[in-house]
Amino acid sequence: MIHEFEFPWAKPPLSLNYRMHRMQAANLTKEIRGLMHARARHLPEMGRCRVELIWYVNTRTKRDSENPVPTLKALCDGLVDAEVVPDDTHEFMVKEMPRIIYRPKQEGPACMVLRVEEIEKEI
Repeated sequence: MIHEFEFPWAKPPLSLNYRMHRMQAANLTKEIRGLMHARARHLPEMGRCRVELIWYVNTRTKRDSENPVPTLKALCDGLVDAEVVPDDTHEFMVKEMPRIIYRPKQEGPACMVLRVEEIEKEI
C-alpha cells in the first residue's frame, strides 16, 4: 500500500542551494520533522519502506533533482519520529532520489508529495 502526503510548498523549504544561518536551517528542519510526525502518526508500523519525494512544478525552469534532498531527509526523520520505521538507515528505509515533474497550473498547483510504501525486509 502506498501512502501519499501532499505539502503546499511551491519550492522546497530546505535545499542544498540555500545559504541560511545554521539556526534558521535547524528551526526549519524541526518544523518539517514535526509536520511529518503529526501527519504520519496514523500509519501502521512498517518493517521497511520506500520513500519518494515528488516536486510538482508549474514552470519549465531548470532545477537539480538533488537540491530538495535536505527536505526529504527532514521528512524521513519525521517518519522515524512517528515510529513508522525504527530508523532511516537503508536497513529500514529506501530513499529514492527526488523527482521533479512539470504540470501546467490548470492541472494543479506546484507542491511536494511524499510517497511512502511498505516493502519487504532484506534478508
